[in-house]
Amino acid sequence: MEAIASKTVTQVQKQGSPAIEVKQLRKMFKDFVAVDSLTLSVERGEIYGLLGPNGSGKTTTINMISGLSKPTAGSITVFGQDIVHDPRSVRKLLGSIPQETALYEELTAWQNMVFHAELYNVPRREREERITALLNLVELYDRRNSLSGTFSGGMKRRLAFARALLHQPELVYMDEPTLGVDVQSRHALWNYTRDLKKQGKTVLLTTNYLEEANELCDRIAIIDHGKLLALDTPTRLKQTYGGTVIDLETDKPLSAATLEKLKHLPGVSQFRQDGVALSMTVSGEQSVMADAISLVTAEARLTTITQREPSLNEVFIAITGSQLRD
Repeated sequence: MEAIASKTVTQVQKQGSPAIEVKQLRKMFKDFVAVDSLTLSVERGEIYGLLGPNGSGKTTTINMISGLSKPTAGSITVFGQDIVHDPRSVRKLLGSIPQETALYEELTAWQNMVFHAELYNVPRREREERITALLNLVELYDRRNSLSGTFSGGMKRRLAFARALLHQPELVYMDEPTLGVDVQSRHALWNYTRDLKKQGKTVLLTTNYLEEANELCDRIAIIDHGKLLALDTPTRLKQTYGGTVIDLETDKPLSAATLEKLKHLPGVSQFRQDGVALSMTVSGEQSVMADAISLVTAEARLTTITQREPSLNEVFIAITGSQLRD
């Protein structure tokens, strides 16, 4: 697959601009502000996650970056090219794996690939070699003559992945790439995505699976109400917005008085109770383990206690107040 992409990588890397540069982006639908002065920059060759609750503005942002919607204000450049003034040139650099695979189910896997090749003007002399290489990559070459409508969900996602890469895009946009697929297919798609990074491709990923963002993304931007709330690596987001998490369980429910004391220990920023299970998030350098154990064991027996770093889902909740599925 590296040989397939080598020419365009060399050509595009001669430019010094970021893969995506968004400045003061704004989108209004009548009186509703969907995207509000959003500024972000995606570096070449990185896997960049764009996360947000439903209605956060991420889909609207992606539509503008893809040239499907015009911004009310602000600017967008993709590899130095203005998406508003030259959308056709930008789209040639973009490969898309939408949430809905949008395959022609009455066509075979091979025919779906040929149709895409014609749509993107892939040279005829190169089509067979490229299609063969990509179907081999996603382990569907042996099913090339099968109707795509007979494929499982994971096979369809893999075919959509191959199709998106056929015209050698430099920027690949993935919208929920592993939605509804089995664990084996999910890990295969993750590996294909990591391979894109190794080739110098840029990936823009939106997902509601926080595990996926944590596994794949170099950096994650979290937006809500059209505004950028946080941007950093997954590890630094956890360090900055998470803190230490203490999970414990007791043999019986604790009294309201003890729960109140636990909630107000120094540094406790979040406290959750579910029956006999408790979870405390401790911010900063505070250490409350000893105090927590002392309070709990004064009236109940500890059955389990663990200390860990926060999950990305817990960080997401802390930043947005909303929860994505994990």
